[in-house]
Amino acid sequence: MSEIKIKAEARTEFGKGAARRIRRENKVPAVLYGHGIDPIHVMLPGHDLMLALKQPNALLSVDVEGDAQLVLPKQVQRDPIKGFIEHADLLVVRRGEKVTVDIPIVVTGEVISGAMIVTENASVAIEAEATHLPETIEVDVEGLDAGAQIHASDLKLAKGSSLAIDAETLIVNIVAAPTAEQVEAELETAEAEAGVERDEPQVEATEADAESEDTDSE
Repeated sequence: MSEIKIKAEARTEFGKGAARRIRRENKVPAVLYGHGIDPIHVMLPGHDLMLALKQPNALLSVDVEGDAQLVLPKQVQRDPIKGFIEHADLLVVRRGEKVTVDIPIVVTGEVISGAMIVTENASVAIEAEATHLPETIEVDVEGLDAGAQIHASDLKLAKGSSLAIDAETLIVNIVAAPTAEQVEAELETAEAEAGVERDEPQVEATEADAESEDTDSE
């Protein structure tokens, strides 16, 4: 994974008001910490940081007044509505150091007709060098049939990486696709549990009205 260089500015003002002013300037308040150093409070260019963090476990080289720090995103707070980055906690790492991170699972290939892919875990925790983190881990399901399972131990990890979870953790499960009747039955059960009543088909209502009219005429 290549480093993404970002130039930072030292942050000297704190508090909610200061943070709002920083964001109005399209910058993001952030803190760098780890390896026993005192927390470094900085401001990062919002657009550059947003682009960098589109890459999972992005390795950033943050230049703070000429002093470059190699960091990984530890916690990123986003606006729940607009999605912009409100604050970032960045963990300082060293070259050659191993870290534990969650890597996204990407499923490739097609299962046989009548089978369905169920991703039980969308990511897997691994231990790897901070400067050699994979962006994703691919799982090939080409030609698999219902009943096939892929566990963490089946994953193909990059050299130097190792699992940080139980090897028997289920990652992908191949199951039989439900029939139309099963889907309808599950829908009816869910509606019943939710107290939803279905409207009777119009034709049935018409027939019921006709029977009622016949009874009245007698």
